[in-house]
Amino acid sequence: MNAIEITILSIILMIALGYFLKRIDFLSVKDVDSLNNIVINILLPCMIFSALYTADLSLMSSLGTLPFVILASSFITGIVSYIILKKMNLPDKTLWSVLVAIMIANTAFMGYPVNIGIYGNEGFLRAIFCDIATSVIFLILSFVLVLKFGGSPKTAVKKIALFPPLWAIILGILLNLANIPIGPVLENTIDYLGNGTIPLIMLSLGISIDLSGIKRSKSMIIFTSIMKLAFFPLIAFFIVSWLGFVDLQFNVSIIEAAMPSGMLSLILAITYKLDYELTSDCILIDTVISLITLPLIIMLL
Repeated sequence: MNAIEITILSIILMIALGYFLKRIDFLSVKDVDSLNNIVINILLPCMIFSALYTADLSLMSSLGTLPFVILASSFITGIVSYIILKKMNLPDKTLWSVLVAIMIANTAFMGYPVNIGIYGNEGFLRAIFCDIATSVIFLILSFVLVLKFGGSPKTAVKKIALFPPLWAIILGILLNLANIPIGPVLENTIDYLGNGTIPLIMLSLGISIDLSGIKRSKSMIIFTSIMKLAFFPLIAFFIVSWLGFVDLQFNVSIIEAAMPSGMLSLILAITYKLDYELTSDCILIDTVISLITLPLIIMLL
């Protein structure tokens, strides 16, 4: 069994465990918010900081092109999706509820575990740089939705400025480049906390799965899945080919682009009072479908 098969099967098993624990009432959907808060605010930042603090950043110039791939793929996919959705004469709130799910990829929650499992720390490092684009997309969409549906630009800026994973990236890179030691005790503590990220992410995804959303939002889920899981990575393939990416740069970019819709899109849907149930349905069913599409794409690389 190769690294790809082991990684995908391990992820599926952990997600299945989360779903099973929900089914036997050991955990419930109410626990998802708590788990996600722990992951986003504590464990994931520790994981990102640890990887960047100890990484070889001599390739910074080439790593810096990775966010462009995800950013360009997202906006090309978003523009095409917007044109199609507009032709369907959907209400604005429905249109944007779907659009945010299409444009924001799960480059961290799903992207990190997959790339670590297949390519180790070298793959993880590149996945982090791809994920920077997701934060930028989140910020841009926040401002668009503020202008479209009202709200405070100050709130949008505050959400990004106080986003712990973003600070983990900044501090990890700065302390690494400045060669500032943090001491063995703090370094060990950060490593221990970071190691808990992937299991909790997978359990949370398993608990979140609700297949009833297929009936409720069937047509929009199908559209989102096609655009997010097929069109988005196809655009990324053309971009990385045009840029001349090879090896890890090429593979990680495509894998990150092939990730399902990200949870940040649900934050936007809730914050700006969109149809957040529709966004949630698209995310969850997208994630389930990606367990089939991701292995296929990875095996083609």
